[in-house]
Amino acid sequence: MKEKSNSARYAGASVFTAIAASLCCITPVLALIAGSSVIASSFRWLEPFRPYFIGLTILVLAYAWFQELKPKKADEIDCDCETDEKPSFWQSRKFLFIITVFAALMTAFPYYSSIFYPQKEKEIIIVKAENIVERTFDIEGMTCPACNFHIQDAVNGNRGVIDVKADYKTAKAVVRYDKSKTNSDSIVKYINETPYKVKQ
Repeated sequence: MKEKSNSARYAGASVFTAIAASLCCITPVLALIAGSSVIASSFRWLEPFRPYFIGLTILVLAYAWFQELKPKKADEIDCDCETDEKPSFWQSRKFLFIITVFAALMTAFPYYSSIFYPQKEKEIIIVKAENIVERTFDIEGMTCPACNFHIQDAVNGNRGVIDVKADYKTAKAVVRYDKSKTNSDSIVKYINETPYKVKQ
């Protein structure tokens, strides 16, 4: 029974580390849902530790599964006859499997976070070619694919924006807009209302 409770503890630890690994990416989505960008930047400092949290999650889960699946020793089998009670759900393989799936979903969150951002239909506007401006903005604080979606969603709220592509790897956003309807200062304002800031 002691090993069963240990595997439940390891499962709990793996949930904690999996959530910590993606907390910097989850908070922008939570901010979008809550309508507040203040909380979105509060866990950005965790991003450099993300690979370590993911590694720790994998190690803890692997050890929990090892404890769960390893063959019993002879003295443990002799001891089992004294306790015929069935282990609780929290100490079962089913629970450990659920925790493993949850941890995998949490660690992969940045790569599917786009489903939480509404797909806005862009109004088709005929723009004179001489009014189209393309500008690249350097942005601080982008750490994962979820940041791309957050910035793109915010900037697309500007009526004069034709399209926007943000890339956390280069820390840049390329915006095409109609200069007769908006300007770069307005776009900077939209970006700065997110947890990320345009470098001046």
